[in-house]
Amino acid sequence: MKTIPVTPPYLQPGDTVGICCLAYKLTYDDIAAGVKLLESWGLRVLIGETVGAEDRQFGGSDALRIQDFQQMLDNPQVKAIFSARGGYGTTRILDKIDFAGLQRNPKWIIGYSDITALLCHLLYLGHESLHATMPKLMGQPDTQEADETLRRALFGEELKYQEPSHPMNRLGAATGVLAGGNLILLDTLVNTASDLDYTGKILFLEDVGENFYNLDRVLVHLRRMGRLQKLAGLVLGQFTEMKDNTVPFGRTVEEIVLEHCAGTDFPICFDFPVGHVPRNVAMIVGREARLEVSGTGTSLTFSQGRDSEIVS
Repeated sequence: MKTIPVTPPYLQPGDTVGICCLAYKLTYDDIAAGVKLLESWGLRVLIGETVGAEDRQFGGSDALRIQDFQQMLDNPQVKAIFSARGGYGTTRILDKIDFAGLQRNPKWIIGYSDITALLCHLLYLGHESLHATMPKLMGQPDTQEADETLRRALFGEELKYQEPSHPMNRLGAATGVLAGGNLILLDTLVNTASDLDYTGKILFLEDVGENFYNLDRVLVHLRRMGRLQKLAGLVLGQFTEMKDNTVPFGRTVEEIVLEHCAGTDFPICFDFPVGHVPRNVAMIVGREARLEVSGTGTSLTFSQGRDSEIVS
């Protein structure tokens, strides 16, 4: 038996959405363009106490970040909650959040990068969420496509992506629940309450500023645990600002991935527009999707959401 994740109610004009800092600090000016964009969609925006707060690098103390997020979770008027930005800090507070209110009153949670930990935890609890751009990055000339995919996802419009072929893609087709996010964050969740079940998933991955050897090390870890072998499909997003050693590691991202997926037969696509780039399209974590990788390109199509149900 398995639980199909709950689809939160889609947004409508006039709804209230909240913005809080789960991780790194910022000021209101940093998100002003994002707030303006959300308001242009007909939404009311509630600014959390953590916006403008500061505790070393964090958007306020752990206690304040917990309180701010908790209040928004428990407020039935708030229909969606954005993390203002990523950085680091979400895992510090994750185990102290009471998700009972979310269980009674599902709502969309949006973010990426460090927020991967929260999105995985929500999937464990049986809730869909959005790996998508955040207010600090929204409303800019080069983020219009990312912003529009987020709007479509939040308002329940069709979400389908068609991308060019990549010479190192592995062809095939698969259907499965979409999960994933920042690769290093996924590795830090192993054997915690937020750990991801990889079985039958279409996994998407991205990262920024990592060493090639560390990418290899994490994939070795996942392969040794038998997790990569359980996938239905693999979507490789953007691995930006990669770093190498004085003595080069000698393999590209694509070569590293294909080496550790040897012996499997699921479809793999590279260079998908998700990650630390302006074109960071919205991905519905926990939603069933269809991945088709052919010689002419890659398509990723999301199914319609549904209320929670148990299926055999």
